[in-house]
Amino acid sequence: MEGLEGGVVVLAGLLGLLTGVLATLSFRWSERSLHAMPPQPAPELDDGLVRVLSVLRSAAVVLDDDEEVLRASPPAYALGLVRDRRVAHAAIRDMVSEVRRDGVIRDEELELPRGPVGAGTVRVQVRVAQVGPRHLLVLAEDRTQAHRVEAIRRDFAVNVSHELKTPVGALALLAETVEAAADDPAAVRRFAVRMQNEAVRLSTLVQEIIELSRLQAAGAIQELVPVEVDDVVAESVDRARTAAHAKDIEFEVGSPSKIRVFGDHALLVTAVRNLLDNAVAYSPPQTRIGVGVRVVGGLVEIAVVDQGIGIAPEDQERLFERFYRVDPARSRDTGGTGLGLSIVKHVAADHGGDVTVWSQPGRGSTFTLRLPEAGDTYTGSRPGAASRPAAWPDARPLHQPHDAPDDQTGDTL
Repeated sequence: MEGLEGGVVVLAGLLGLLTGVLATLSFRWSERSLHAMPPQPAPELDDGLVRVLSVLRSAAVVLDDDEEVLRASPPAYALGLVRDRRVAHAAIRDMVSEVRRDGVIRDEELELPRGPVGAGTVRVQVRVAQVGPRHLLVLAEDRTQAHRVEAIRRDFAVNVSHELKTPVGALALLAETVEAAADDPAAVRRFAVRMQNEAVRLSTLVQEIIELSRLQAAGAIQELVPVEVDDVVAESVDRARTAAHAKDIEFEVGSPSKIRVFGDHALLVTAVRNLLDNAVAYSPPQTRIGVGVRVVGGLVEIAVVDQGIGIAPEDQERLFERFYRVDPARSRDTGGTGLGLSIVKHVAADHGGDVTVWSQPGRGSTFTLRLPEAGDTYTGSRPGAASRPAAWPDARPLHQPHDAPDDQTGDTL
């Protein structure tokens, strides 16, 4: 009896020990399960590829095997390549399909719509390549500006060739005529004068082409220095005075302004001189041309006002294009090249300013060159005061009535 009871006690002890061991193992297993990280899915894109894409300047798009966009750079959205997580343009989708089919890299230049509506387009160099078993990479470089610059260069070369043909051809023809009229002194003198005029025109054209090319090159202004606007105006008027005297045209210049701008003195003289030459060329004899300087909102305004033939509204938008002439026949008579106002525009832009025009047919024109003022050097009344700045001519506009709108350029000349 006692042996039976001892066996029961031993068995109970063994069961208790086994229960404790199992409880301990269960606790540790539970604890390990709680602290274990859940299984992570494999990343869709390699980290190295993501880092490379983040530093690319080109537009970049990564596609999965369902042609959905996994990652796209901001330029890709800006160029309109991606919409609703899909490649937006059929031409690029066709390139993607070809690469999926044979794995060969595709590289093409495409002209694509800029947006879902409108006629705007962008020129992009697109390259599509496989970057994994499931992924494709689309790279696109915006070539729109480069194509625009190239088109401008071609147009400029064509225009220059055309413009140079006229005086060169005229000189050749006149030389032949002089040779044929060698026995007629009067005819020789007459044709010699015409040859001289064509030579002057050719020289002017070449000089303005060189000047415009220099302005369009990077870094046309080597150093910005304080420039006295009064000196610029005085030198420009002095250079244009000979042509004005030939037509009995009088310059009216405002009182000294004591205003300065930062820039290149020679280039500023070229710009103002071109405005004055333009005013003289398109003004009838025995008229006046006003030149005034004032400061408005930190901008120095140099205005040239004439009593000329005026410019139609449809022509004003193209005035500052190279070789554009409102009246080609009149330009030929006046010796105009069509480059003067384009040079003014480039000089103004290089100085951080602009040039504007107000004009009405039969009432003359006002061209205003606006440049940032170099410090608080103005001593007269400021815009908004009751009186006009001391640098502005005292007379009313040469061609505008007293009720002209205030927002027109030159309304206080």
